[in-house]
Amino acid sequence: MILVKNIWKNFGGKSVLNGLSLEIPRGETLVIMGRSGCGKSVLLKIITGLLAADAGEIWFDGTEISQLNAKQLNAIRRKIGMLFQSAALFDSMTVAENIAFMLDQHTKLTHAEMRKIVDEKLSLVDLEGVQELRPAELSGGMRKRVGLARALAFNPEVIFYDEPTTGLDPVTCNEINQLIRDLHEKLKVTSVVVTHDMHSAFSVATRMAMIHEGKQIAYGNPDEIINNDDPILQQFILFGAPDQILNMANPVLQEFIGKRDR
Repeated sequence: MILVKNIWKNFGGKSVLNGLSLEIPRGETLVIMGRSGCGKSVLLKIITGLLAADAGEIWFDGTEISQLNAKQLNAIRRKIGMLFQSAALFDSMTVAENIAFMLDQHTKLTHAEMRKIVDEKLSLVDLEGVQELRPAELSGGMRKRVGLARALAFNPEVIFYDEPTTGLDPVTCNEINQLIRDLHEKLKVTSVVVTHDMHSAFSVATRMAMIHEGKQIAYGNPDEIINNDDPILQQFILFGAPDQILNMANPVLQEFIGKRDR
């Protein structure tokens, strides 16, 4: 679905991405993990066209997008949904207005048609009856769900999640992880999750990639990642896992916990 080829990015002389290459298979949930500052969120912004790479190529469904003009890039963006780390809602707008914002800007749908879409997307994220509330009246988890409902407004082929569980309590984190899994199953979309939360990573991933110092150092399914002998990856997993995952039923998590304790 998406192919990242030899991407480089510097900020003020500091190298963030150093020839990074990555495959995002169609229909998979790829978790991109790594330490803070390793380039995860920068990579996400480059893939979605919010930032330009210094060098390299981004291929989206067979089209190389780095040289597209604004109109062509907007057509690609219509296929992408993005849940930002902070949800990035407009405080002055209601929930319904937030979700319908891009529909209002880029379509000729009637108010009634947009309202139907708003209601449908809120139902998809298990959040109903909040259309007239404002972001300040919502909990952190509810704001994430509204942000996700907005990301779904154009029925995207790919959904990007930037640190979806950051700042949430453990119960709400579990709810967001379950929602990511449910949407992947219901909508058959390609999902890309950027996180350093090992609980979330192993809960949602069908594929995983580890970034270190601006390069990919590991890639595979959760079992392959657990059994990868790269010392940087192993340290990240073994010491990054919170104690509360000890009671998780997920067999993949149980296996990796046992390795950590040994």
